[in-house]
Amino acid sequence: MLNPLIAILTAAAVTILVWLLFRPRHGLIPRWRKASQITDRVLLEDALKHIQRCERHGDTPSLSSIAGALDISVNESARIATELQRMELIILEHGELQLTTIGREYALRIIRAHRLWEEYLAEKTGFDESEWHDQADHYEHLLSPEETKDLAQELGNPVYDPHGDPIPSPTGEFKHHPGKPLTSMDLDKPLRIVHIEDEPEDLYAQLVAENLAPGMYIRIMEKSPQRLRFWIGDEEHVLAPIVAANISVVPMPEENLPQIQPGIPLSTLGPGEKGQVVAISPRIRGAVRRRMMDLGILPGTEIEVEMKSPSGDPTAYKIRGALIALREEQAKLIQVETEVKEQSL
Repeated sequence: MLNPLIAILTAAAVTILVWLLFRPRHGLIPRWRKASQITDRVLLEDALKHIQRCERHGDTPSLSSIAGALDISVNESARIATELQRMELIILEHGELQLTTIGREYALRIIRAHRLWEEYLAEKTGFDESEWHDQADHYEHLLSPEETKDLAQELGNPVYDPHGDPIPSPTGEFKHHPGKPLTSMDLDKPLRIVHIEDEPEDLYAQLVAENLAPGMYIRIMEKSPQRLRFWIGDEEHVLAPIVAANISVVPMPEENLPQIQPGIPLSTLGPGEKGQVVAISPRIRGAVRRRMMDLGILPGTEIEVEMKSPSGDPTAYKIRGALIALREEQAKLIQVETEVKEQSL
């Protein structure tokens, strides 16, 4: 016969366990079910995005392509496709997966939320560019239609995201950029970048490392099966053609080109050296750009290197009598002239 105290303690433990597992909303089981529902919805929405992307690029979506895009098994892909059919979001037409009108509208809502969130991260926060896509991949599934509408209004209803991708309108319309792949353009012609493809991730990382961004002016100086060499301002860049093909550009008349200011990256100056700001890269944007402007980092401003940290990064700069610290990745996007012209009194 059980000791009464042990029986009481056992009953209490069972009660607590049941409460922890099944407590409404906050119990482990309800939370697990909610998480499973969210995960399942994310898979459904990502599958819709993939099918819409295939449709846009003239590709044929399949169970295998969905599995590859979502990093799931083909069996799981088949389950997702079956559920999308049940929800009347896709149909099987002549053996091909196709979006229904409702499915296409649903996919465009998710894409709109994703690209608006990327624009928000670029313009309103200090998140690094390498984080925009993953952040937006998460929040696109959490934003309600009303929240997406409010976000668009806060941003001024932008037409393109920070990579140059068109943002679908509330009714699902696109304003496609007119760019063509950089690899298809002629040598020594003035071009302007209008789009940087952010997928696949590995190729995009190489473009980020080159500090490329929409709005920059570019000239191709050499093309071969092995490499493409081009200039942006006074900086030379070399990319493999497979990477360069992810840059879209439009031709520019020579007379419309802005005057290119000479200069060197601020990051190349050593302690005690001075420079005058001549240009700030369009890659510095949003909250970071506004902070720099508030600190007085503007064309014409004199900057002196005060000292470098023991690790070499960040570096302290003297600007208008104040000391500020800049990371090397920020300083190399600021162009300066080392021969500072004295201003007349």
